[in-house]
Amino acid sequence: MDESKRQVSKRQVGFINAAHFVDHYVILIFPTVVIGLETELQRSYGELIALSTACFVAFGLFSLPWGWAGDHWSRRKLMAIFFLGIAGALAAAAASPNMIVLAVALFVLGVFAAIYHPVGVPVLITHARDRGRDIARNGVYGNLGVAFAPGLTAAIAVALGWRATFALPALVCAAIGVAYLFMTDETHDKAAERARTAEVPLALYVAVGMFVALAVTSFAGGLVFNIVTVALPKIVDEKFAQDIPLALIGSVATFVLLFGGVAQLTVGRLVSIVQPHLLFVGVAFVQVIGLSWATVAEGPALLAALAIAIAAIYAQVTIADVVLARYTADSWRGRVYAVRFFLAFITSGAAIAIIAALHGRGGFFLVLALTAVCAAVFATAALAIALLAGKAESVARSAQPAE
Repeated sequence: MDESKRQVSKRQVGFINAAHFVDHYVILIFPTVVIGLETELQRSYGELIALSTACFVAFGLFSLPWGWAGDHWSRRKLMAIFFLGIAGALAAAAASPNMIVLAVALFVLGVFAAIYHPVGVPVLITHARDRGRDIARNGVYGNLGVAFAPGLTAAIAVALGWRATFALPALVCAAIGVAYLFMTDETHDKAAERARTAEVPLALYVAVGMFVALAVTSFAGGLVFNIVTVALPKIVDEKFAQDIPLALIGSVATFVLLFGGVAQLTVGRLVSIVQPHLLFVGVAFVQVIGLSWATVAEGPALLAALAIAIAAIYAQVTIADVVLARYTADSWRGRVYAVRFFLAFITSGAAIAIIAALHGRGGFFLVLALTAVCAAVFATAALAIALLAGKAESVARSAQPAE
């Protein structure tokens, strides 16, 4: 790789990392703000959190058209639209005069936030120098977005009011979007030049089986991810220590997410040592253990259980991206990742409905118990992926000519 191309790739990876942070941060602003709005608006948590349903549905649904556009058009221009579109949606949320306008602004936020995963991940894979390390590092940025959303949002809300929690990130996103347009170009990422053959070709029956198993892991994993990340501030509020200030709730939630996020860097190293499909299975079963423990734990033990669960949740997302990249051609990655993230994030709306319905009937015991069941389904499908991937790797090795 020549020096100019190396610099272009370095800048692209830097902006894609920032985009991943932004994507997960902005989508989780409202779930923290809503805790303070319960008192201000005199409405229940279930009623208010439901306002974000359309946002989370759009976050999954619109990944499909954005993924198609990424395979046929400029991924760079789409990423610029991502930053600037989110800035506009956040500004609208900050200025909303009532709950209806706020819900519409949150929906628009979900539409633009949906760009990142089917478009940004293929950009990252194209420009990565060390795939395992760079995808893991990118995962850390996304996880930091998840981790800092509760703490920063709560701190801003307490200091400046809930509208500022949307207004300040809007300014940051607009600035990043303008910088991205000025500091990147499309010289090394033309649609016509993208590879049309996967690194490890799959037989038809293996491809179909792996696609079905990946669909199951995407859907089940999406439910697990969204239920835990959306409900985490309220879980801490109810099961860790009651009657603590909003700012402290957000800080505790951030601590748990940061602790879990450390797993990403470890996974980036392990992917280069352990075959990704085998690592995928191990992480899947750790996820089951963490969530099962969190279901019955309270106090400090709850924080330990949640940290283990979050570490596994983050790790499985990164490993799934590595596995999918290995068996998918670049010219198809936008659409394939779009399907994966559609299945993962369309569950956001279902996650909100599950939290609202089950919390009112049995608190977070029922919510977390169902999440642990979803994790068990995920682990079963991950085992199927490992078996199919192992067969594909064996065929690929036997097909290589002897030296």
